[in-house]
Amino acid sequence: VQLQASGGGLVQAGGSLRLSCAASERIYAMGWFRQASGKEREFVAALEWSSGGTNYADSVKGRFTLSRDNAKNAVYLQMNSLKPEDTAVYYCAARSRARIPTYNYWGQGTLVTVSS
Repeated sequence: VQLQASGGGLVQAGGSLRLSCAASERIYAMGWFRQASGKEREFVAALEWSSGGTNYADSVKGRFTLSRDNAKNAVYLQMNSLKPEDTAVYYCAARSRARIPTYNYWGQGTLVTVSS
């Protein structure tokens, strides 16, 4: 599975960005993670493809929203009300099958910078 992420950029606090991640084939679930400079990678949000179920980190609930495009095998992360602490490199990752408990494919990172 190949993942292609896009959509990062520079935005002012309170602004919005939408990240995209397209998979080369249908997957079981897709997640977004982020890593800020000097910090460990953290979970942001995930979507289970068959059910459409989603879950979010507490830090982004109510501000970030996942959606999908079945025809493109793509997942979008709409990020609203961005804060400087959202600044990080964002990675999409895929679980290719339900029986695989971890994210076994990773896309390239895309940088999100939120200025105060």
